[in-house]
Amino acid sequence: MKTLRPAVTLFILVGILLGGVYPALVTGLAQAFFPQQANGSLIERGGVTVGSELIGQNFTAPNYFWGRPSASGSFPYNGMASGGSNLGPLNPALADAAKERAAALQQADAAANVVSNKTRPIPVDLLTASGSGLDPHISPEAARYQAPRVARERGMAQEQVDSMIARNTEGAQWGLFGEPRVNVLKLNLALDAVSAQKK
Repeated sequence: MKTLRPAVTLFILVGILLGGVYPALVTGLAQAFFPQQANGSLIERGGVTVGSELIGQNFTAPNYFWGRPSASGSFPYNGMASGGSNLGPLNPALADAAKERAAALQQADAAANVVSNKTRPIPVDLLTASGSGLDPHISPEAARYQAPRVARERGMAQEQVDSMIARNTEGAQWGLFGEPRVNVLKLNLALDAVSAQKK
């Protein structure tokens, strides 16, 4: 009993401290100082949650910008199945997937009667999935590649679409880490807002 009592007491104290006090403290501090991030960086429009800044969405309509391909299986951008494709550069399945994605982009361009993209190389982030398979961003080059199609489908001047891409381009984090990137959901919402104003 002399050995058991301190062990049980320590177990209970540690359980209360690490299982109750610490999580409550961290959650409270996060909600007080970083409520947007603590609640999933959700984006709302008109009181309705339309997505998160952190998880991509499967845009396939030609009047929207398309994000990076998702590697989360038959349900794209499924947070429960996050992960890369794990296909190496010599795997023929990776090349086949890239060809299919390139064909889909070219077909969308052809349907929109976009001829400017025929001789332009497709940015690699439109053909390959990210490590998480959930990436909500594309490169500015990938956005500019799609700009002619989106502009034509929406009846907008390409200069206006290019300007919106520039306004929605985020720089490197703290000016040091990562590359400039465009959040696809935010850009598409900005386009919808402009289209709504025209009506």
